[in-house]
Amino acid sequence: MLSSAIQGLGTGAALIVAIGAQNAFVLGQGLRRRSPWLVAAICSGCDVLLIALGGLGLGPLIAGQATLMQLARWGGAAFLLWQAGHAWRRALVPSALTAEATPATRQRVVAATLAVTLLNPQVYLDTVVMLGAIGAVQASPMGFYLGAMVASLLWFFALVAAAGWLAPRLAHPAVWRVIDGLIGTVLIVVAGHLLGG
Repeated sequence: MLSSAIQGLGTGAALIVAIGAQNAFVLGQGLRRRSPWLVAAICSGCDVLLIALGGLGLGPLIAGQATLMQLARWGGAAFLLWQAGHAWRRALVPSALTAEATPATRQRVVAATLAVTLLNPQVYLDTVVMLGAIGAVQASPMGFYLGAMVASLLWFFALVAAAGWLAPRLAHPAVWRVIDGLIGTVLIVVAGHLLGG
């Protein structure tokens, strides 16, 4: 079981860390101190649920729904482009470039986090389909899935913890311009990949 768990940890980390839009969003929320621990909990909780569903065999079912995946791709790309527009607007408007930005309501933070997580079809392909399929052929599928879940928990909470450490060191508006510009660029690139199939 330990060998499968370690393989799940490594595979899960490789797939989860590569989901750029979600990571950019989590880092941005952490830097702005907008319920960052709640954001990390939602992202990792969604991953844990999706990995569990993949382990229960939902992966092949989702992979076979081409229309559903296409709708999710378009909706996800539209949402990411909308978020990118906000990031670029913050980068271009000096008054919005502070670590203590106007706090969003908890409901808006939750809604945005769920949207950036669940409207990205890559999340389903990585967690449900890929991890579900790889885990199914392991010596200990349960160990593999648990390892992948731990990878998600460690990654998102570490990302938020690093953002909390970085926030007071990033108070200069020029730094925020770069951060928001990078976040906006990552979101546009990911949206482009979604639209390109």
